[in-house]
Amino acid sequence: SCFLRHARSRNYASESEVCKLESVPLDFGDYHPLKPITVTESKTKKMNRKESTSSTSSSSSSSVMDPLSSVLDGTDPLSLFAAAADPVAITPTMDGTRRKRDKDDSSAVGSDFEPWSSKRGEILARYTTTEKLSINLYMGSEKGKAATSGSAVSEKVRTRLEELDDLEEGSQKELLNLTQQDYMNRIEELNQSLKDAWSSDQKVKALKIVIQCSKLLSDTTVIQFYPSKFVLITDILDTFGKLVYERILSMCADNRVSLPDNFSPESVNDTAKETCLNWFFKIASIRELIPRFYVEAAILKCNKFLSKTGISECLPRLTSMIRGIGDPLVAVYARAYLCRVGMEVAPQLKESLNKNFFDFLLTFKQIHGDTVQNQLVGQCVEMPLYLTLYSPAIDWILQCIAYHAPEVLLTEMMERCKKLGNNALLLNSVMSAFRAEFIAARSMDFIAMIKECDESGFPKHLLFRSLGLNLALADPPENDRLQILNEAWKVITKLKNPQDYINCAEVWVEYTCRHFTKREVNTVLADVIKHMTPDRAFEDAYPQLQSIIQKVITYIYDFSLLFSVEKFLPFLDMFQKESVRVEVCKCIMESFIKHQQESTKDPVILNALLHICKTMHDSVNALTLEDEKRMLATLINGFIKMVSFGRDFEQQLSFYVEARSMFCNLEPVLVQLIHSVNQLAMETRRVMKGNHSRKTAAFVRACVAFCFITIPSLSSIFTRLNLYLHSGQVALANQCLSQADAFFKAAVSLVPEVPKMISVDGKMRPSDAFLLEFLCNFFSTLLVVPDHPEQGVLFLVRGLLNVIQDYTWEDNSDDKVRIYTNVLHLLSAMTQEAYIYHVDKVDSNDTLYGGDSKFLAEINKLCETVIAQILDHLKTLGKEETLKRQSQLALYFFNTIVAHGDLRNNKLNQLSVNLWNLAQKHGFADTKTMVKTLEYIKRRSQQPEMSHFTDLALRLPLQSRT
Repeated sequence: SCFLRHARSRNYASESEVCKLESVPLDFGDYHPLKPITVTESKTKKMNRKESTSSTSSSSSSSVMDPLSSVLDGTDPLSLFAAAADPVAITPTMDGTRRKRDKDDSSAVGSDFEPWSSKRGEILARYTTTEKLSINLYMGSEKGKAATSGSAVSEKVRTRLEELDDLEEGSQKELLNLTQQDYMNRIEELNQSLKDAWSSDQKVKALKIVIQCSKLLSDTTVIQFYPSKFVLITDILDTFGKLVYERILSMCADNRVSLPDNFSPESVNDTAKETCLNWFFKIASIRELIPRFYVEAAILKCNKFLSKTGISECLPRLTSMIRGIGDPLVAVYARAYLCRVGMEVAPQLKESLNKNFFDFLLTFKQIHGDTVQNQLVGQCVEMPLYLTLYSPAIDWILQCIAYHAPEVLLTEMMERCKKLGNNALLLNSVMSAFRAEFIAARSMDFIAMIKECDESGFPKHLLFRSLGLNLALADPPENDRLQILNEAWKVITKLKNPQDYINCAEVWVEYTCRHFTKREVNTVLADVIKHMTPDRAFEDAYPQLQSIIQKVITYIYDFSLLFSVEKFLPFLDMFQKESVRVEVCKCIMESFIKHQQESTKDPVILNALLHICKTMHDSVNALTLEDEKRMLATLINGFIKMVSFGRDFEQQLSFYVEARSMFCNLEPVLVQLIHSVNQLAMETRRVMKGNHSRKTAAFVRACVAFCFITIPSLSSIFTRLNLYLHSGQVALANQCLSQADAFFKAAVSLVPEVPKMISVDGKMRPSDAFLLEFLCNFFSTLLVVPDHPEQGVLFLVRGLLNVIQDYTWEDNSDDKVRIYTNVLHLLSAMTQEAYIYHVDKVDSNDTLYGGDSKFLAEINKLCETVIAQILDHLKTLGKEETLKRQSQLALYFFNTIVAHGDLRNNKLNQLSVNLWNLAQKHGFADTKTMVKTLEYIKRRSQQPEMSHFTDLALRLPLQSRT
């Protein structure tokens, strides 16, 4: 009962001065705490900080010894485990060198060269068939295994030759009527069989599998599947080539030391050379041209072991071999494979690649010969479809030739294409493979060539699409830009098929946005709407339409300009499918938030974006995921934050009211609106410098009313509590005292509804800690809230204490006592003559009551109740299992009395001593904490008017744990 009657009188200003840290000037020299520090080995033992940092900055990373590696001494358990698990692993040294070599080989061409692997998936997806396929599978004999154990070398050679002949003599099984998926599975099985045969040292069997697979490339019975078949089978050839190369490379290792990356044939030992020659001789004995060509091309890299000029001699010979392949489709893919291998092993030998292409040009007229025509009739394949089968091969050949090629060569290629009568297929491949800058600079030449093309085989709109793709990457000459667009659009706009039309239009929209004004963009969008609206054609073209929107907002990110494009919003109306419509709206909002630097009040932008945000909001339903809701709310909030009507605060509030009615299903948006309106009220206060006129006072009350009626619609209880508190503080700052009381009363009446567990980031957590944090904040605000003349003294504090008293706390929780202890801090602050802080132009209770004795008596009564509650709780913790909690709480209460009580009062002094002893009674007190607390009390005793702390320190014994 004596606690508050003798609460310590505080002089906050002088206490603040005493508590300030002493400022000491520091000379860092070249030391900075954020400068990275490297640990280096040093001979000298003593070194000051300055020296160590300067030495570290100059030291190289190679001199730093990794402490973990040195301890393991190279015997890292994971490496050992991996080595044990991999039966074909060679020594770490060789493995590391091979990895390095593989990396070097792949980087022989730069990263700007698009590798074959990136085209593989696209070809497999594009060239498919529903027709039945057949495949010849090699059925291996067991002769090879028995023969290899024979002692005589001649016997071994004879057996191997027999095995190769055996392949020609029907040791194979034909599988018919396979679906495409079955066929792909069989090819994968063959690939696996190849690896298995190799690892079990059946090299001849492996070769047979490769020969058998290569033969499949001469079969064009299901012609539209041929490009995919080529991809699958050349994967097996690549595997074989790699296995042979690595086998010979491993034979070159002397004393487990691998060859350097740029080895010369002189450093290869005789055994490895003999084995290498043996492979080439085996392949030379294959009777059929196509398997012989493909298998030799697969191991082309192995020529490095035999001579420096091996590869450069082989490439022209292999190029000439292709002339013997009669079917032009089979031949062009053989050329593509040779280019692929050539670019991998000798990208510098461009002459052979060029010869390969010129050979192709010479035989190009075969495509229109009788043999091909008869084949197409037999398979019911139209010429335009047949010509598209050539695209992957020709594109690849041209890409290899065009890579880092001089302008002269590219110009020569163009001239050769012209001589062929501007064949559309070739022209399309040239535009796909050549550098975009080269194409863009000669755009008018290409347009002239496109016009002259014969359209029967290859449609012109595809040529314009390829040209458009180049112009999206590189700019044509400025004087030609408008003419290029007109020429292209003349062709595009005449397309009757909506799918063909939109595929072209999508590409040319980017060109239009890059180089022209909103007038041209508007014309293009209008044309797209005209073509895609009849028969709801837009429903089959959502991806392309989305792409068009993405391109438009990429180039026109000034939204006042964008929404002045007359056809932009009608274009959005074509997105009738809700999921797509919402995705497009999200794209537009993301662009707005990213690019809009300044806040806006442009009515065109506001109306358009409100419509877009409303579309996103209305897509939310019971099945919408929380992440999706959060994302939509973030985008809408980003828009709300960017809207500002300047000093027209009433217009701003009207906007927030309209937004509230539009976005009522997204809680984070309502929260943002409440914060925005509170900010608006505080901005009004700032403009008026705290002196509201009748008009601004009414406006601020309108803001407060907005918050008061919006908060109850939120579902999260802690969001509501915190917003009631925050909005109450804003009302108080604007001298709306009765409104502030209403917020605080609402917060008090909401506390009993706080559940025991709440969801935090999708997980259920106890709510006690959150409630404790909120109440401590609330107490801080209640200090400055003046009493209502009709409600009695401290009516809000009393109401809150009643709620805390009635709240059902967890049995093992001491939060209730911690809250009561914080209430003592509040009550202590309320007894001071002048409070530690105030709200400007609001009289708090220190001014209203002026230290009246009746007011202090009321505080004292409250205090008695609170202390009684704390002591009762401490008694209930006397059981053995709760003694540790009792010790912690006793010390917590002791610290409160020391900080806030006047210890010259004997009863209070005695209570503090009792609490100190209780904290140590059962040996649960932390000795360090107790020692530090006692030291603090002794230090305090040396301050003015604190001499009574000396006596207190003598009465506080330190008990040892024993």
